[in-house]
Amino acid sequence: MSNWPTFYDPQRIGTLFYPDMNGIAAAAAAANLAPAAADQRQVHLVIIDMQIDFCHLPGNLNVPGSVGDIQRLIEFIYRHAGQISHITCSLDSHLPRQIFSPTWWADGEGRHPAPFTIITADDIAAGKWRPLVDPERSIRYVQQLEQQARKQLCIWPYHTLIGSIGTALDPELWSAVFWHSLARQTQPTWLVKGSIPETEHYSIIQPELPVAGQPMGEKNELFLQSLAAADMVIIAGEAASHCVLESVADIVEHFAQTPEKLASLYLLQDCTSPVLHPEIDFPALTQTRFHELADKGINLVNSTDRFL
Repeated sequence: MSNWPTFYDPQRIGTLFYPDMNGIAAAAAAANLAPAAADQRQVHLVIIDMQIDFCHLPGNLNVPGSVGDIQRLIEFIYRHAGQISHITCSLDSHLPRQIFSPTWWADGEGRHPAPFTIITADDIAAGKWRPLVDPERSIRYVQQLEQQARKQLCIWPYHTLIGSIGTALDPELWSAVFWHSLARQTQPTWLVKGSIPETEHYSIIQPELPVAGQPMGEKNELFLQSLAAADMVIIAGEAASHCVLESVADIVEHFAQTPEKLASLYLLQDCTSPVLHPEIDFPALTQTRFHELADKGINLVNSTDRFL
């Protein structure tokens, strides 16, 4: 497909507007594409957290480069709509008070940590930071995060709060997903994650540490089954350094004993960008981890490469 639908306007990416749903529906009907159910090869596109707070410049946790990522992904969708059988979009969805929120913690003077502050178990033991919510459990979480996951707790700006505009998909990308659903007669999947206060939840597969008794507190086996059923899985989204990386790592770990499945996993490198941190070189760390995952069998490609 060389001509985009008439409603598509790349200049609107990264801005707020209300999509013309009737116009999109008419364009989908005019595309005259075959139903996805008839595809001999099932291709599953997974879009991770391409939401307003991450992808718009005024967003509370803007990822530099994300607008370009969205444009390349949208055009990939339109170019390969006849081959993409199913689209899943994950939505990072937080509450005002979570363990990575500034107001969960305070120093000896009662001041909350600034966004991007790293809180370690040693910091807590030294009295630099103390949890204001469920202290015993919060301290144990930071300790377990370092011991079991080999990670440190990062305080983030308030972002993708449930009910806020920041949780919505970029409208131009949403329009492409809506158009694809109607044009291919296939239902998109909306995967919500991140609303358990006691844990972080970067990966679309599972939280950083499991939380028993919570609907999203364990590994998402049902979604993993949908990935296993696909002939090809293509992944894009934000941010490369966190939610995308952790999702791909969890998928690779789950299918580690199935090399043919890893070979069917494709990461669109030009449709994902890392968070920029004032002290941590996330871009370099991300590239190192992606290449380690490629060594295990996944494919690192660009949206304009011929692999479909």
